[in-house]
Amino acid sequence: MLAQAAKNAGLKPLVIDLFADLDTQGCAEDFRQVKSLAEQDLAPAVDCFIERYAVTHAIYGSGFECYPESLYYLNNRLTILGNHPDVFARQLDKPAFFSTLDQLNIPYPELVFSMPEYADDWLLKPMQGQGGTGIKRYHADDETKEPVYWQKFQAGTPHSVLFLADGQQMQVIGFNRQWPVCLSETQEFVFSGVVNRCDLSDVHKAVITDWLEQMVPAFRLKGLNSLDFIHADDCGYVLEINPRPSASMQLYDQDLLSRHIQACLGRNSVAYCAAWRDYHSAYQVVYADHDLTIPDRFEWPDWCMDLPKPGNMCRAGQPLCSIIAHQKNSRSVVEQLRTKQQLIISKLEGYDRHGIYSQR
Repeated sequence: MLAQAAKNAGLKPLVIDLFADLDTQGCAEDFRQVKSLAEQDLAPAVDCFIERYAVTHAIYGSGFECYPESLYYLNNRLTILGNHPDVFARQLDKPAFFSTLDQLNIPYPELVFSMPEYADDWLLKPMQGQGGTGIKRYHADDETKEPVYWQKFQAGTPHSVLFLADGQQMQVIGFNRQWPVCLSETQEFVFSGVVNRCDLSDVHKAVITDWLEQMVPAFRLKGLNSLDFIHADDCGYVLEINPRPSASMQLYDQDLLSRHIQACLGRNSVAYCAAWRDYHSAYQVVYADHDLTIPDRFEWPDWCMDLPKPGNMCRAGQPLCSIIAHQKNSRSVVEQLRTKQQLIISKLEGYDRHGIYSQR
């Protein structure tokens, strides 16, 4: 996503990525695939780009939620065009994050940081997570090895709002409706898709906008960020801030990456600028429902993105690819996503787990 956005903005992206998918390679001036975003894996790739291209700036995307210390390393080597590592880390410090919401009188679902006495309607959430991974319904016999917290399940419709900030001021880019997918008993609320429209009233949007106008200076947020929230019974409840460019940025016409860069450099780029498309756009992740080796010479449709390399093993529950659809209304665009997803699944059904095609 970021590689394509950088190329569209006239930049020459140098990409460090866990997957190095085919379209990322096609957009990149150069790329390095790494095993993880831990500093020991990241450092050789960063050193290579600095030595070969004299690169001075970096933009980061998802994945650092599990490796926040790596952002401090990046910040020592390069100028980060995004939230400072301290700002990023503060979003992962859930006691501090929700304490700030209390001070701002911004509502969120009830939560605790010690094991609840009863398991009724509690969710178990990792302190450091992204895209809903690791969130599950809590059972009294659950064992927890990683740092976690417990939050009451809040029924309602998941939403997000994409916004641009400069540390003090902000502009809403767009309100979105999201939906999760249950991949297993321990992955019950994984991010599945997003559409750049929602049914929130102007009054409700104004309330969320007011929250953001308080949260941006409180957390000193910069660049593109997104706020996840639940809407139910005419009320909104904050879930978390994603302090980095999110997948929903692909659903808007603007050159948002250039505006992200300008905002991070302290230049005036949060002044109002219309971002709506005249049609509805939606994005969805297609997850593998069984282990599958990506076949050689598999023909991906043009509307697929994040394409794995031939020969890659995609495990059940892992992202297989992503798809985008455009239509004149939300219902049609979501239906088109479902149709496209089924087409991908059907095309791959003839292949066994080793990527070998067999007639059935």
